[in-house]
Amino acid sequence: MNFLPEGNMFQVLLGATLAVKIVLLFLGAMSLWSWTIIFYKSITILSARKRIANGYDRFIAAGDLSAALKSIGDGNSPLSRVGSMAVKEFRKLEKADIDRERKRMLVKDTLRRTLRQGISAEMRRLTRNLPFLATCANGAPFIGLFGTVWGIMHSFHSIGQQQSAALATVAPGISEALIATAIGLAVAIPATIAYNFFLGKLTEVETGMIDFAGAFLNRAEREIAWAQK
Repeated sequence: MNFLPEGNMFQVLLGATLAVKIVLLFLGAMSLWSWTIIFYKSITILSARKRIANGYDRFIAAGDLSAALKSIGDGNSPLSRVGSMAVKEFRKLEKADIDRERKRMLVKDTLRRTLRQGISAEMRRLTRNLPFLATCANGAPFIGLFGTVWGIMHSFHSIGQQQSAALATVAPGISEALIATAIGLAVAIPATIAYNFFLGKLTEVETGMIDFAGAFLNRAEREIAWAQK
């Protein structure tokens, strides 16, 4: 037996109260934006992870710093952007008219700061918009719950108006309440899974860039030492 109006879920949504409709529209907008972020971040984060892994191997295998930087790839690689920032500082230090020991200290300190800044900039770029997924994961169920409570209140109001507790009286309100709950969960669950997945991949990305920064600093220090012999 079906107690939904005209047996159609779409009719239930059309007949829902204004508050529930607003809740559903808001959840729909959250879902649309969260899926946009999920698809976009799937491309950018996974691509960055692959570029970093491949670029690091080529950097280690290259002969000198100049060849190593060229081997990383184009400007779309996070390592290329981090390396470009660092190599500018490295070239300035090479031309600096200071004694050998002072130059070695500057290489170590200045490049470490520059590499750290480059990694932080890349992580900010890759994590942009991810907090919205966390907001959806935490907030969508409660927004759906608000629609649920409102739908149940509507059912009790119908009982009072019609002086009847028959299932046909309360079914529309209960139906819209359950739909609000289901949509809230449908928004929250993918956002939660995607957010945790991206956090794991971002940890790998950050680790790869830290390894690259260490290799870059070691190679730069060696080249400074060789040039001064």
